[in-house]
Amino acid sequence: MLKIFVLMFVAMSMIPAGDAAGKILTTDHSASPLFVAWSRFALGALVALPLARHDTVRLLGNWRIWLRACMLLGGITCIQIALQTAPIANVFAAFFIGPIFSYVLSVFLLKESVTPFRNIMMGLGFLGVLLVVRPGFETSSGLMFAAMAGLFYGTFLTTSRWLSTIARPSSLLFTQLFIPALLLTPFAWALVPDVTLAVTGLTLASSLFSMGGNFLLLFAYARADATTLAPFVYFQLFAATLLGWVLFQDLPDMTTWLGLALIIGAGIASATFGARARRSDT
Repeated sequence: MLKIFVLMFVAMSMIPAGDAAGKILTTDHSASPLFVAWSRFALGALVALPLARHDTVRLLGNWRIWLRACMLLGGITCIQIALQTAPIANVFAAFFIGPIFSYVLSVFLLKESVTPFRNIMMGLGFLGVLLVVRPGFETSSGLMFAAMAGLFYGTFLTTSRWLSTIARPSSLLFTQLFIPALLLTPFAWALVPDVTLAVTGLTLASSLFSMGGNFLLLFAYARADATTLAPFVYFQLFAATLLGWVLFQDLPDMTTWLGLALIIGAGIASATFGARARRSDT
């Protein structure tokens, strides 16, 4: 359990770091969110290419692999659009509809076991998301895109568990980067911003942090079921809030803090209860 904890903590800290670099690109350097998403996938695919194995070409003929990659494409693109106008902590809080959606999908589609307590914790987490998004009251377009990104990402998490046994993690990583890069190329090629040292560095940081976090996530999903890992994905909120404060001087308001507390508290309680239940069964 400790190894899974450390693995998920590192992975979930790297992903918001990549998104923070993407936010700086779109807000300070006028880069298009489509360019940021495309560059992240394209550069990640180039870095991951040496990790691909002989089964990679075979995987590209599997429709399920394309479905999984398209879910990540939708999630990354939507979150880059959201980050243009909304604080990073708020975006990630709204984005955390994803683990809850993954939990529900895993129960109904993958038939993974759940408990009433964990159902209640996921419900509290969902309430926390609602406090951040505040549908019908103060919802911004950025937060709506963040929630859409969460739904895409929740589906991606479940399909990652669904397909975790059909290939090596390195091959799955390459396909989830190569396919979106291929699909976005016709749209993003004309949106390349002026190439400067800052733009180049931020583009590389956005891509490499995101790729590294998702690579570690693949290893985690090969070692535990989706309902066990779902609460640990909330570690992203710690990193997102800290990065928002340090880089953008953004601090959540009181209602958002309450939502964050519910999301994080429910996630930690669910993880702790699940670990104790597994120990008692052994």
